[in-house]
Amino acid sequence: PAGKLPKILNALRIEGTNTAGQPVALTAEVQQLLGDHRVRAVAMSGTDGLVRGMEALDTGAPISVPVGEATLGRIFNVLGEPVDEQGPVNASATAPIHRSAPKLTELETKPKVFETGIKVIDLLAPYRQGGKVGLFGGAGVGKTVLIQELINNIAKEHGGVSVFGGVGERTREGNDLYEEFKDSGVINAEDLSKSKVALC
Repeated sequence: PAGKLPKILNALRIEGTNTAGQPVALTAEVQQLLGDHRVRAVAMSGTDGLVRGMEALDTGAPISVPVGEATLGRIFNVLGEPVDEQGPVNASATAPIHRSAPKLTELETKPKVFETGIKVIDLLAPYRQGGKVGLFGGAGVGKTVLIQELINNIAKEHGGVSVFGGVGERTREGNDLYEEFKDSGVINAEDLSKSKVALC
């Protein structure tokens, strides 16, 4: 509503026309309330064509993305929109990208080691079953190759599924990863429901 500031982390939808008369549509995420009916927000795509005075509408919720088996084998952008030219995603549910962590009572109380099938990891830095895994390192040290091997092993040895978030990945690297997943069978191009990974 007019005059009411959105909550932090809410998605704003900015739509209008630029000075050339072309339509502009942008989603931004509120990061800070500045007062005087102003907020600071991060644009989730290019800002070309934005002009001062465009109307920003509060969606009333954080950005939501599709979840569930319908996402397997698909590639999504930061807004949860498919970018793989495979048509719309027929997901029965969506989930906000910002939500509370699970309660401690919902977590496994006895930690179990997750066998990755990569001996050096299992021996020197074992992963906890049900936990999250993140890899940090310089360019060209093999982070993507290692994650690819983990996802492949999870799919083939444990029958599990994975979500790969390629934060900071180059488009070429993401495309190469997608093609390698198809070649290894982790993504089943003929029947996406048999795929074992979703890429973001």
